Amino acid sequence: MNNIENIPDYAAIMLPLLKITVDGEEHLKRDAVEAIANHFGLSAELRNKLLPSGQQPIIANRVGWAITYLKKAGLLESPRRSCFKITERGKEVLRENPLEIDNKFLERFPEFTEFKNTKKTSNNEFNNEDQEQISKTPEEAIEFGYQSIRKNLAEEVLNQVKQCSPKFFEQLVVKLLLTMGYGGSLQDAGSIVGQVGDGGIDGVIKEDKLGLDAIYLQAKRWEGTVGAKEIRDFVGSLVGHKANKGVFITTSSFTKDAKNYVTTIQHKVVLLDGDALAQLMIDYNVGVSNVISYEIKKVDLDYFVEEF
Repeated sequence: MNNIENIPDYAAIMLPLLKITVDGEEHLKRDAVEAIANHFGLSAELRNKLLPSGQQPIIANRVGWAITYLKKAGLLESPRRSCFKITERGKEVLRENPLEIDNKFLERFPEFTEFKNTKKTSNNEFNNEDQEQISKTPEEAIEFGYQSIRKNLAEEVLNQVKQCSPKFFEQLVVKLLLTMGYGGSLQDAGSIVGQVGDGGIDGVIKEDKLGLDAIYLQAKRWEGTVGAKEIRDFVGSLVGHKANKGVFITTSSFTKDAKNYVTTIQHKVVLLDGDALAQLMIDYNVGVSNVISYEIKKVDLDYFVEEF
């Protein structure tokens, strides 16, 4: 199966990576990533699997940290920018023919121990023995931790939404779409929200600032799953309003038949379930607020290039 568990962690990468450099030549990181991917027989999908941020392939990130740890232990060195090669110490380690190289193995070298000690936090995060077994790189730990926090936040947001009145929910989804950049105003969009005899339509959003087209909304604060019948009724309402586009939003979920139905019709209908709704609310800061922000920085190597 092509899931993240099939991608080797940075500790598993260290020994085969060191063996790649046994020729004593300089190696580029991008070539090392390809060689490691080949060594572990990774599929194209796994080679391209990205970190949650979408900024870098997981395998490239893990190879990068394997290089860093081996350099901190003095087994690799960087003779010039973006390159690395094996050191005499690295060759000595390979002559020992170790079965694996991990953080515990590298602790025999004082440089690595000093490096590791600088990463300790005031709550002794890295003193915890279980922490040493974590296979994620620092970036992964941060990003997957963020995803866990976001997942819990989405559950809390959705729970709050479910406790709101139907009227509030209808206004909420209209405000969300306006915040996402659709045209019109809350007053314009809310002019028919909740009206009796609205033909199954809970709101209208202008697709752009000029109002060249309209998007009709239906918002259902349901606990049960929304089926194809409800979607067909909504499409019927669109026909009655001579509308071509609609968004059906629910706090619950949609059946497979409902999802399949919208792919067979001429009208453009988007289905947003509770999870998608919560994620959009987080993305566009509707019903949530910032608590704390962190910036991840890296060395700007171009800055340190001297001109002669």
